[in-house]
Formats: sequence, structure tokens, C-alpha cells
Amino acid sequence: MQLEQNKKIIPYEPKEGEDYMSPEQLAHFRRILENIKKELAREIDRAVHAMQDDATVFADPNDRASQESDMALELRNRDRERKLIKKIDEIITKINSDEYGYCDKCGIEIGLRRLEARPTATLCIDCKTIDEIREKQMAK
Repeated sequence: MQLEQNKKIIPYEPKEGEDYMSPEQLAHFRRILENIKKELAREIDRAVHAMQDDATVFADPNDRASQESDMALELRNRDRERKLIKKIDEIITKINSDEYGYCDKCGIEIGLRRLEARPTATLCIDCKTIDEIREKQMAK
């Protein structure tokens, strides 16, 4: 869903000589994040209403098991979306404090294109790559 939302946003084209994370850029990313958050909230509301409407007690154990499985999957998805909304709120706080757009580990610019692809990114591509390599090594 996040990708669908980002496709509706026109990529930011910095003006010549414009500083990184200028007020215009920060406003651009705030709009992206707020749009994603609104879409997630709508999706959560839709899912809750759908689950309430679909709450049927089936006599057949197979039907009941299938419904419970579907609801469990739906709840996992909604929990993932709830966590993303929390992360978006944290990122908006970073925007408000002019800390957005810089890597949490090394402090360098994350980059406009990376942030447009993943507005909740907190690591530059190099630090994220190193983290992923460590995760793979730890999993072995």
C-alpha cells in the first residue's frame, strides 16, 4: 500500500542551490507521510467493519477454522499497519525537529530518492546494507 500511495506523489525536484532538507522538502515529505497515515487509518477502519460484518458462527468446524485463519491474518496485517502509523508519527516528530533525512547511525544525508521510495527510512543505504548483512550472518 505504501508504494501505491507514493506513486500518486510527484517526485520532489530540488531547485538549483537548494539546501538538503529545506522547508519545502520537509513539507513535501510531511505530505507524503500524512497521506500514507490517512490511507492506513482508512484501511484499518475498513477492515474492522468488514470483520464485524463477517463475524458469523459457523456450525461446520472447517468453515469456522477458515474464518478464524482469515481473521488472524487480517489482525496481523492491521497490527503491521498500526506499527507503521506509530513509525510515521515518530518520523513526523523528526521532521518537526529538523532531524529528518539524516542517517541515525552515521549522520550523512539519506537522499531524496531513497526517502521518496521509503519515507520512513532512518538509515542511509550503506548503513542499511551493513545491517542486512549482519542480520543474514546472525541467522546462520
